[in-house]
Amino acid sequence: MATVLAVDAGTTGVRTIAFDESGRPVAAAYRPLAQRFPEPGWVEQDPEEIWSLAAETLSEVAAALAAAGEQVAAIGVANQRETAIAWDRATGRPLHAAIVWQDRRTAARCEALADAGLHPLVRERTGLVLDPYFSATKFGWLLQEGGVRPDGDLALGTVDAWLLFRLTGELATDASNASRTMLFDIRRRAWTPELCAAFGVPESALPEVRPSCGRFGAVVRSRSRGEPGGVDALAGVPVSGVAGDQQAALLGQACISPGMAKVTYGTGSFLLVHAGSSCPAPHDGLLTTLAWDLGGHESRPSHADVAYALEGSTFVAGAAIQWLRDGLGLIARAEDVAPLAESVPDAGGVVVVPAFTGLGSPWWDPHARGVVTGITRGAGRAQFARAVVEAMAFGVRDIADAAARAIGAPISELRADGGASAIDLLLQLQADQLQVPVVRPRLRESTALGAAALAGLAEGVWDSVEELAARWEPEVECVPAVDAVVADRAHSAWLRAVERARGWA
Repeated sequence: MATVLAVDAGTTGVRTIAFDESGRPVAAAYRPLAQRFPEPGWVEQDPEEIWSLAAETLSEVAAALAAAGEQVAAIGVANQRETAIAWDRATGRPLHAAIVWQDRRTAARCEALADAGLHPLVRERTGLVLDPYFSATKFGWLLQEGGVRPDGDLALGTVDAWLLFRLTGELATDASNASRTMLFDIRRRAWTPELCAAFGVPESALPEVRPSCGRFGAVVRSRSRGEPGGVDALAGVPVSGVAGDQQAALLGQACISPGMAKVTYGTGSFLLVHAGSSCPAPHDGLLTTLAWDLGGHESRPSHADVAYALEGSTFVAGAAIQWLRDGLGLIARAEDVAPLAESVPDAGGVVVVPAFTGLGSPWWDPHARGVVTGITRGAGRAQFARAVVEAMAFGVRDIADAAARAIGAPISELRADGGASAIDLLLQLQADQLQVPVVRPRLRESTALGAAALAGLAEGVWDSVEELAARWEPEVECVPAVDAVVADRAHSAWLRAVERARGWA
């Protein structure tokens, strides 16, 4: 049986998972990825570490498959989006630390560009908002303040482009990742010269944009890159699917029809609603993004290759659990948060707004900062833990409410994945806040599955997205357990706390 490998290069770790022809995971490897915080609001990573962890996990899984006599048909890549990397095409070496999507160092630059009247063009062409979350001002900072020289060998890209270059030697990205840079026209599906000029980004340094599903290149031997070790066991295997992690998760969750929605509780929370094959108009508080471009590999001629999505993002979700563990020392392990939060019936009036790096959708406030309100003498570890879990549910409700206004109807079901989706209390709180069922699938690695699906479609392992969607299975379904009035009362306290967090810095 053919297997498809998926590299999921996330914000806090890199994993590779092998899927067989039935879409079942048969081997996996994981490595944690370090973050650095050199100044308040700054978040960086080492591009070489991102690559080395991808190579290590790929090699480990490839060795396990070889021992079992399994063949690898293709590799798919999913990645943390918006993170900006600059490297030298001649040497393949990075020119600066990667500036992570959470980084807020370009907030003042975004404000200056907005004051100069650039926001309407950004909104109309890219579907995004003028915010330091996206890649364009990060690229500009690297060139203007990061010491990166705009010579002929310069490459600027997101994590997918960096990994593709190191794997195959190709300078390319896919449409879903390009749509997160603030430089890409999502209707024309091409770089926008006016925006490249406005942000000071040379278009010649950007990767070629290709469909998400299709052959990007084949793995080259490490010695051709001047490296010891690497992924030589996979030399010649095609890399045939690429997507941003949240778009990959939308596909992995089988949300292949307009109106279907998923949420990923990762470092942040990301809610995406399939918006169909036509680019929707901008909606307040939400982003419009390309979900995927199948590049003609869908077996049904009537099925649209291109899908768009409406998206909302909170910058801190699972990262707040890490804060409880590493910053406050209230828990020893991340998995301790669930039983601690469940040990009390409520948060005792405590509300935590984890706006450590500003607020995302629907507020888009880079100057917001985290606040804790409602503390009394009776508040302790359990109340703080529960308030953090509640914050995840409240933040997603804010996005879902904006999405309901945009599509003219409430979301009828929400499919949940990501690390924190293992917390049953979170899913129940989410169902209560949205007053709709929240479903966790049997296979929780939706991002990796989506990347594998794109690669497998391109190489003929699977014939259609419908074939893959038919294999999606629910594991847990949470339905609302409290009245909407009770849920709204709790949400109102959250909104009051959000107002105190906004504009703080």
